[in-house]
Amino acid sequence: MKFTKMHGCGNDYVYVNGFTEKIADPSKAAVFVSDRHFGIGSDGLIIIQPSEKADFRMEMYNADGSQGKMCGNGIRCVAKYVYDHGMTDKTRITVETLAGIKTLDLLVKEGKVDTVRVDMGTPILSPEEIPAALKDSDQGLLKETGYGKIILNAPYEVDGTQYHITCVSMGNPHCITPVEDPYSIEIEKTGPFFEHNRLFPEGVNTEFIKVLDRQNVEMRVWERGSGETWACGTGACAVGAACILNGWTGRSLTVHLRGGDLEIEWDQDKNTIFMTGPATTVFEGEIKL
Repeated sequence: MKFTKMHGCGNDYVYVNGFTEKIADPSKAAVFVSDRHFGIGSDGLIIIQPSEKADFRMEMYNADGSQGKMCGNGIRCVAKYVYDHGMTDKTRITVETLAGIKTLDLLVKEGKVDTVRVDMGTPILSPEEIPAALKDSDQGLLKETGYGKIILNAPYEVDGTQYHITCVSMGNPHCITPVEDPYSIEIEKTGPFFEHNRLFPEGVNTEFIKVLDRQNVEMRVWERGSGETWACGTGACAVGAACILNGWTGRSLTVHLRGGDLEIEWDQDKNTIFMTGPATTVFEGEIKL
């Protein structure tokens, strides 16, 4: 199988051209290639497929073999792959995902894609749609807003510690919680308690954040199915939505992640979140599955 290793802010995936390569068991392949000791090493596998609805279709699998609906960093690299490999000459493309069709604008430098701006869509705030499974005793988590009743900076205990959580979906579920220092968190211990908490029936990505000022937020992320990653595009968008909803930042902000920075803007008129960030090719190769 021919592949390309790529990353967006350190959130790395193995990319395969599904137009020419056929993988019998993508879930099994994702586990194998993601292994950082016996495989290629990545946060998962992304297969670029034909689409009847868009220019391309992104089929993604996490490092544990589970299928993901959407990946913000991954989809930027899809854009770079198809342009740099001559599969399109357009600088605006559409990509079908399990979270809907996304529109991407490609910034090209010296014939190669450098950065990509993605229309990530409208943040989903309804607990039922995130999903967050609220019991009768959880009704105190809800706050009435212009977007309806949502989980906004609500006190919630996880593994004996009380956090304040805001819940957002960007096609996949996110739980955002401010902490004094994201890098003092024992994320390998704390992350799984959030991921498998009974509040989140489909698991959850957890963003531990520190608001630095009105334009800057520091973020560390635990992703369901992958563990800690160096960046999460949908997570950065969810963090942007949470910060704006809570009044902590303006509608445009920079999210600083372990692997780099992402620019997030919640366009009020269009009611959509735009994410802009880099896409990088690491190397290409061939591996026997």
